[in-house]
Amino acid sequence: MTEWVQIGDEIVGHGRPTYVIGEIGINHNGDVAVAKKLIDVAALAGAQAVKFQKRTPDISTPADMKATRRETPWGEMSYLEYRYRVEFEREQYGEIAAHALAQGVDWFASPWDVPSVEFLEEMGVSTHKVASASVTDLPLLRALAETGKPVILSTGMSTIEQIDTAVEILGTDGLVMLHATSTYPLPPEEANLHMIPVLSARYRVPVGYSGHERGQQISVAAVALGATAVERHITLDRAMWGSDQAASLEPHAFMDLVRDIRVVEKALGDGVKRVMPGEHAQLKRLRRVDVAAAAV
Repeated sequence: MTEWVQIGDEIVGHGRPTYVIGEIGINHNGDVAVAKKLIDVAALAGAQAVKFQKRTPDISTPADMKATRRETPWGEMSYLEYRYRVEFEREQYGEIAAHALAQGVDWFASPWDVPSVEFLEEMGVSTHKVASASVTDLPLLRALAETGKPVILSTGMSTIEQIDTAVEILGTDGLVMLHATSTYPLPPEEANLHMIPVLSARYRVPVGYSGHERGQQISVAAVALGATAVERHITLDRAMWGSDQAASLEPHAFMDLVRDIRVVEKALGDGVKRVMPGEHAQLKRLRRVDVAAAAV
């Protein structure tokens, strides 16, 4: 069993603080200034990391989608043009890396193709994230395994057999798995949080939760069920244009989530039954029969 996995300066696993990831994704809409503001939100909330998405649009865009016309804030354009419009390249990621470092949070991304893995390796990321859509992209998984870096694997829209295959390629050394359901936004009846202990028992790696629900309750419940990491999309405003904005948390909601996660961490305890410090005065005042005296 891989009890803990080190990602940058943080250790992810049972008994450690929940590793909270602010998923920026493409909610920046191609604007570095927005990306920096979202990094600030994550840092202020107390998250340990932020995550982006990295694509080579010519490779990662499905062929039947490339020419599809789409209305965007920048006018009508093809889906491929849109993908390029919101994609950051080396200069922008250099700014992002510097800003994240200054704010004390790690940054990484989900690569959607092999050249993007190479790009992120050149940028010196501490880990790679496999998006749920990429669980069955075996060449991508092999490229990630070859980096020797820790890998965070989301498991949305995947069968156990598909996850098994992915784990065979990635290995369990340095693997963190995230239970996820890729419905946007996620209705509670599809959350299936009991998969968290199931995945933990099956793969014996740290298991967390990647949520796409509205609100914070389900993510907090995931921590109570043993999630060692929580990833949530964040946005400056859920009314902003973009496919992920509606299933994202605005700044105050994300801050509340991290606050509540830290409270639940303290409340979980160690599972050893004993009289707690705060109970001694009550015990003295309320208990009428002493166990030793009753046994005589």
